[in-house]
Amino acid sequence: MTMAMREDEIVRIAPRPLTAMENVYLPEVFKGFGTTMRHFFTSFGQGRTSRTMQYPEDRKELRAVEDGGMQKSNFRGVHRLNRDESGRVKCVACMMCPTICPARCIHIEAAESPWEDREKYPKKFEIDELRCIYCGMCEEACPVDAIELTPEYDIVGMSRQEMIFDKEKLLNVYDVTINKKPM
Repeated sequence: MTMAMREDEIVRIAPRPLTAMENVYLPEVFKGFGTTMRHFFTSFGQGRTSRTMQYPEDRKELRAVEDGGMQKSNFRGVHRLNRDESGRVKCVACMMCPTICPARCIHIEAAESPWEDREKYPKKFEIDELRCIYCGMCEEACPVDAIELTPEYDIVGMSRQEMIFDKEKLLNVYDVTINKKPM
């Protein structure tokens, strides 16, 4: 059943008529062309409007932000699984990170731990880096600081399967980035 509106319920709004200058359009066209020309001439070299970066020679500079009196990086790159002092995976397979992940890109298979200091460990740990939105919620949810986002952003893969990082690949990222600990 559709309900028709009564004529007295309809509010008609008339647009404001254009002024003589707005009808001509030329002053606005010239202002826009002036902005274009200013950007064109200042973009040669390292002008104030130039946003061009010569990648990979020039790298993105990561900024630090103040967070509760601490300097912290505001950038989140590729994930890594941290190791403990013994070189084992730090993860205890508590399932907090896949539970909180809004993109549902983390998959963990838990198994009984062969070590005495924990009950479980991740038999299988995968992160789909293409599906991830790099929100950092997995890092915040982890009670043992096992998962961390690094400042590395230039990861490549030739197929979708290459961008699904398994436990070995994530631990390898840790080995490569151990000296580049995020702030």
